[in-house]
Amino acid sequence: MQTPQTRLFFLDWVRIIAFMLLIVYHVGMYYVTWGWHVKSPFASDAIEPFMLLSSPWRLSLLFLISGVASSFMLSKIGAGRFVRQRSVRLLVPLIFGMLVIVPPQPYFEVIEKFAYQGSYADFMRLYLSAFHGFCKEQECLTLPTWNHLWFVAYLWVYTLLLGAIVVLAGTRFDRVAARVCGALTGWKLIVLPALVLGALRIALSSQFPITHNLTWDWYNHANSLCAFVLGAMFARSQGVWQQMEGARWHALGLAVSSWGALIIYYSLFDTEALRPALEEWRMLMRVVYMLCAWSAIVAVCGFAKRHLNRDSASRAYLTEAVFPVYILHQTLIVSMAHLIKPAKIAAGTEGLILIVLTLCISFGSFEIIRRIAVLRPLFGLAWRRPSPQKDGLESKQPATASC
Repeated sequence: MQTPQTRLFFLDWVRIIAFMLLIVYHVGMYYVTWGWHVKSPFASDAIEPFMLLSSPWRLSLLFLISGVASSFMLSKIGAGRFVRQRSVRLLVPLIFGMLVIVPPQPYFEVIEKFAYQGSYADFMRLYLSAFHGFCKEQECLTLPTWNHLWFVAYLWVYTLLLGAIVVLAGTRFDRVAARVCGALTGWKLIVLPALVLGALRIALSSQFPITHNLTWDWYNHANSLCAFVLGAMFARSQGVWQQMEGARWHALGLAVSSWGALIIYYSLFDTEALRPALEEWRMLMRVVYMLCAWSAIVAVCGFAKRHLNRDSASRAYLTEAVFPVYILHQTLIVSMAHLIKPAKIAAGTEGLILIVLTLCISFGSFEIIRRIAVLRPLFGLAWRRPSPQKDGLESKQPATASC
């Protein structure tokens, strides 16, 4: 990420690590009891507490970083060019992904959940015709779908909103950002955003559970857009990152403590006799959930600012690789999990195999994609022929421009 004065290398590293963590998380989704596209015969609640170590905050962190990158780009190239450039970099891979990359996921899903017997070509005819006949327990599978690429669709919408806000507000946006960042000092850096996010969770999460339906996902929008706009404001201030660095240990302690409280609450809630009494604590635990999420974000940014604010060839390479890898990873996980299921490999070994194969195939595919100009825009990369001297070593675009 860059402004005329500086480049926030540590946020590049945070983004890279968060997306790599997403691969591990989505492999984990195959083995837990939560709903997902395909399921392991070994699925249980055993690793669910460890999944909750990242699920409250990981995507909000990515939206925050995207807000920072978008704000820098707006300052550098202006709103009109910003919206045009971001639309190409987001909508082209979204449409391509929905038509080419994502369809194997619902195909294997209907095989496992609905005993579908048709070929992939037969399924694609249903997929492209928006077939809504795959229904179970009064819920129907939406086709076509964006599945994990919902993040890209939402990010494009938030990009348009931010461009409009900056155009309409003008210099007032900078003044508001300065006030917000100036207010988030000391304990207020953690407490105030956590209270706002907790209030949003209390007000909206029951009525609007997360669905990734763009037009009816209001709690998810409130949470994600809040993180995105905060990131856009943080980009206008250097002081907030120093505040996060100073608060990193306190934030880490609060994040871990809140996580522990959530695990205890969820475990007790599974005991039917205790459930009525625990219902009285539900609103408070929603605030605790958001305290866990925001404290983790502050801790991650603070430790990264302290230890990862440096450049390297690896950072440049991974910064370019991470969006294509993100586009590919979930289809690889779902497809491989389904195809190797008959081998009945032990869950731990199988999970490790899925992680390794997903990384290897994703990065192997990236090595091809980055070298072929016509493929690059389909995976969110700038349309240019790679130069052997510069390829993977430097980028003229802001580091998080593609996501």
